[in-house]
Amino acid sequence: MATSRRKFINLLLGGGILGWMASVFYPVYSFLKPPKIPEANVNAVRAGLAADFPPNSGQIIKFGRTPVILIRTEVGEFRAFEGTCTHLDCIVQYRTDLKHIYCACHNGHYDLRGRNISGPPPKPLGEYAVNIINDEILVSRAQEQG
Repeated sequence: MATSRRKFINLLLGGGILGWMASVFYPVYSFLKPPKIPEANVNAVRAGLAADFPPNSGQIIKFGRTPVILIRTEVGEFRAFEGTCTHLDCIVQYRTDLKHIYCACHNGHYDLRGRNISGPPPKPLGEYAVNIINDEILVSRAQEQG
């Protein structure tokens, strides 16, 4: 009988100590953990002046937190696509010697329409709309077809 009382007292004290520790450490943990900040929903970004982009060149720009590749073709037309490969999300680049988009991670190749032409990428790159207003390049989300 004395053993069961002792176990009960030990259980009661242990539970009280655990409760006290939780009441002390949980507020400290809550204070130290940063709050979730909602990400701004970006619909368009300014990429610079058209005169600053020579023909047959490409550059990665930030679209919120998403990389986008902006390309100026040899004939001067601007195109923008997702900046990450559809295979394993590596950052793509524009190869001036090949005149197309290239992923160096696993030798993936895309044409200037964003379509995968060789290598392991399973699908094309997502396209962005490019508008030039007063020599300033504006990249925005492409309108859904439907």
